[in-house]
Amino acid sequence: VQLQASGGGLVQAGGSLRLSCAASGRAFSWYIMGWFRQGPAKEREFVAAISGSGGSTYYADSAEGRFTISRDNAKNAVNLQMNNLKPEDTAVYYCAASRFSGGIHKENYGYWGQGTQVTVSS
Repeated sequence: VQLQASGGGLVQAGGSLRLSCAASGRAFSWYIMGWFRQGPAKEREFVAAISGSGGSTYYADSAEGRFTISRDNAKNAVNLQMNNLKPEDTAVYYCAASRFSGGIHKENYGYWGQGTQVTVSS
C-alpha cells in the first residue's frame, strides 16, 4: 500500500487542522492505520491509530480529547482532525499502515507516507 499525507500548514494556537492520508492499493480495510509525528530533534512518536473497520481507535495521551482519527474505507482514506492545537504539536505528521500489529510502536508499521508539516504558532 502507498500512502500520501496532506493537510498540514501553519495555524495559531487554539486553531484546528484536518490531515488526510490517501492510500492506494488493494484491501485498505485490512490495514490498521496510524498517525505519528516527529518534532524538531525528537523521536517519531505515536499519535493515534484506528482499526481496519474503524470500530476501534487509540490515542496518545497528548492527543486524547483534542484529536480524532477516522477512516473511510470506500475512499481508501484516513483522517486526523486536530483541534485546540498547541505549539508543542508542531511536527511533521506521518500516516502509516500496519497489516497485523498496529499499536503505538512505529516498528509495527511497514508502510509510511511522506509526511506533512504542521506548525502551531503561539
